[in-house]
Amino acid sequence: MSSSAAPSQDMPPKGGFASIRYERRLPRRGPSGVVMFGICGAVMAYGWYRVHLGLDERRELDREKMWSRIHITPLLLAESDRDEYRRNWAAVEREREIMKDVPGWEAGKSVYSGRRYMPTVIANVPIHQQK
Repeated sequence: MSSSAAPSQDMPPKGGFASIRYERRLPRRGPSGVVMFGICGAVMAYGWYRVHLGLDERRELDREKMWSRIHITPLLLAESDRDEYRRNWAAVEREREIMKDVPGWEAGKSVYSGRRYMPTVIANVPIHQQK
């Protein structure tokens, strides 16, 4: 096989090929480190601000609870004293009823020889409330 025409070879275009960029050129993605650091600092500052507000509120609630307990304590003590007096009076009446046949027995008289008041250690609970 012989061919009469000479083979043509691919040659570059006249003036050469266009230049090829071979350096790495990545697009900028996202904000810079300084901006991200600033945003992080701002978020943390806001968080600490909210924590401080929560601590202030909790401190105020604790103070309010303490003062409410201080102011209600006399009322609770008075109620406790009235209840103790009522129970003591009922216990003396029960004692009077039980010991009515014993000569010389004084209901409600202290069993102690001293003049100091000794509160009862055992609570007087009515029989129908006992388990």
